[in-house]
Amino acid sequence: MIAVNPMDSDSVLATFGALGVLVVIFAESGLLVVGFFLPGDTLLFPAGVLCAAGADQAPRLMLWQVLLCAAVGAVVGAQVGFLLGRHGGRALLARTSRRRVREAAARAEQLLARYGYGKALVIGRFIPMVRTVLHPAAGALGVPTRTFTVWQIVGGLLWSTSLVMAGYALGTTVPDADAFLLPLVAVVVVLSLLPLIPVLTEARRSRRDR
Repeated sequence: MIAVNPMDSDSVLATFGALGVLVVIFAESGLLVVGFFLPGDTLLFPAGVLCAAGADQAPRLMLWQVLLCAAVGAVVGAQVGFLLGRHGGRALLARTSRRRVREAAARAEQLLARYGYGKALVIGRFIPMVRTVLHPAAGALGVPTRTFTVWQIVGGLLWSTSLVMAGYALGTTVPDADAFLLPLVAVVVVLSLLPLIPVLTEARRSRRDR
């Protein structure tokens, strides 16, 4: 029996390939309890690298399959998260005892308040942890369904496609790029946290002014 660690990108990709991308991205995009601790950026980027053919080997994953599975997982997962948030999501967020979940929920609300629904749903896709909480939070806060659906699709497609294609571009230009995945993924995560800086700065300023 093969043991799979769903929080380890290498394990998921080696065992399930593109199907693993679909399932993990679906959960990470909206299933609050499960998805909060699953890889998102750190799954899509390596998956893109593995779609590139090396000088002496065929691609280990098919690019079109990974792109399709990533897009479906991102869009459908976010919509499910929104519906869960619309039906009892605020109570679930209030009951959670996990500090990181509460902090991510607060940042999601700050994003929605600062940037408006459209920009927040697109920007929030690129922020780890906030991404998972944002969609249930949008449902709980009463974001109109049509507005949410349009912008979460835009954000989901931009996020999933850009990360997979970035990994693919690296894999096609840098020999043995998969040997450098760990530091590269770390860079991706750091860059994805940059949109939070204005929100955190504003929150800190508000607390200081009280």
